[in-house]
Amino acid sequence: MKWVDLLGCLACLMATTVMADDTLLTLFDFTGNDAAKEWQTVNDGVMGGVSQGDFKITDAKTLEFFGTLSLANNGGFASVRTKAKKLGFEKGDTVVAKVRGDGREYMLNLYLNKQRVAYSYRATVQTKKDEWIEVKIPLDKFEATSFGRVVQDAGLVKPEEIGALGFMLGDKKAGPFKMEIEWIKVERAAK
Repeated sequence: MKWVDLLGCLACLMATTVMADDTLLTLFDFTGNDAAKEWQTVNDGVMGGVSQGDFKITDAKTLEFFGTLSLANNGGFASVRTKAKKLGFEKGDTVVAKVRGDGREYMLNLYLNKQRVAYSYRATVQTKKDEWIEVKIPLDKFEATSFGRVVQDAGLVKPEEIGALGFMLGDKKAGPFKMEIEWIKVERAAK
């Protein structure tokens, strides 16, 4: 192989790497001083349950979602979510999150900026105990749900209607839980 050909191949590989990185847009990381102000918890207490879920920004600049899930009083969920704001999703986007969990199954929820009570789009996030993983979920793989049940004929989520996102635990297993999130990004489809 000629030296010029080798340099050409190397340049092509570097360009591909740069292009791949350019398609990831950071939605949330936890490095800023005000990172916690964009988040809130919503637990089953809104329906009479007694689950305890909270979050904090760690010294390692991650969001730690933790607590104890309880099934008492018909409860059974805890969640952490962003406060409402325009997130700028587009058709064909994929949500990418780097998380470390406890081996439990969480849900990644997309909340609409419409006045529908308990209406969201969900996708499953199966964590691996004490292991960082990247979760990639295309917008068209989220299912419409209301009060934990799939809504038939709701159609795909409309990217422009997404006004918040978050993680929820509702696996019907009482006990302590913990999941860390390093960042949440959007992978934009090539145009």
